[in-house]
Amino acid sequence: MKTIFEKIQELDEMPSYSKHERFVEGIINAIDEKIITVGDALPSVNAMISGLGFARETVVKGYRELQSRGLIESKNRLGYFVADDNTQQSLKVALLMYTIDTFQEQFYRSFRNELGPNVHLDVFFHHGNIEVFETMLSLMKGKYGMYVISPIHDPRTKELLGNIPRNKLLMFDRYEPLPGDFNYVVQEFEKSSFSIFEQLADRIKQFDQMIFFHNPDSLFPPEIVRSFHKFVQKHKIKGKVLKEYVPGSVEKGVVYYVNENAELWNLIKDCNSKKIRPGKDIGILSHNDEPVKEIVGNGITTYSASFTEMGKQAARAVLSREPIHEVLPTELIRRNSL
Repeated sequence: MKTIFEKIQELDEMPSYSKHERFVEGIINAIDEKIITVGDALPSVNAMISGLGFARETVVKGYRELQSRGLIESKNRLGYFVADDNTQQSLKVALLMYTIDTFQEQFYRSFRNELGPNVHLDVFFHHGNIEVFETMLSLMKGKYGMYVISPIHDPRTKELLGNIPRNKLLMFDRYEPLPGDFNYVVQEFEKSSFSIFEQLADRIKQFDQMIFFHNPDSLFPPEIVRSFHKFVQKHKIKGKVLKEYVPGSVEKGVVYYVNENAELWNLIKDCNSKKIRPGKDIGILSHNDEPVKEIVGNGITTYSASFTEMGKQAARAVLSREPIHEVLPTELIRRNSL
């Protein structure tokens, strides 16, 4: 009977397979052919390194993936053992998102497509509510090989995420500091927003004032408010923060920074009814780009990280098990509104 080592080495003839893929697939083939069965011990990491000539990182990562699939388990100080012979089961991933607005949907579609059909994905939402966040984490606990989570800026977040093994956690969208090393693909708000305002400074100064609509009870990052205050103070621009846009209140000579889509649509509707021209009589800026903002108001100037790229990178990290610590760049998209 062939050994585990031989089943892995058989795949050397597959040039399209990486060493990681040969390692994982070889052990799966050994389980399928009953070379090893449930309860059997697997060679130690050092034995695998010696027998295959693979790097320690390759062997460890391979064992981690097989653990995530539920096929093997690690017993403290005893090594790795076969836990399940159902090799057709897919990697199970839990995705915990804020909500399903337009740009979150861009992330989801990109993430789902990049994962491919062999990964089981369950999607949960917390809507920025820490109690719901806790409930969702409780429902998900211990049932998945990977947990892909958009965290809430809340004092309890660190404690709630502390129960997830760091090698199974991938944070996306917003970054929240946690003890230990963990993976993330996120955007940054404070420095990037200030940089965007600086790029637009000459244009903004052509208007009389700048109004930022921000509801402190919303999910909108408070870091951007700090950047706004810093920017208007530095450039001596007349600026103020209002809780919401009041329909019918649009005035010429103002740059409006609007992020809630319902308020943006009302502003543009008022411009049309009062024959006020965005980009001429007023300026409009919005955070988080989406296809409709290319069209309405003859094009809305936005700045945003790419949620499509965020989804791709998150999915690739889930599949490869490679460490990732990525802060995506924020890009200014100039259109006719400013």
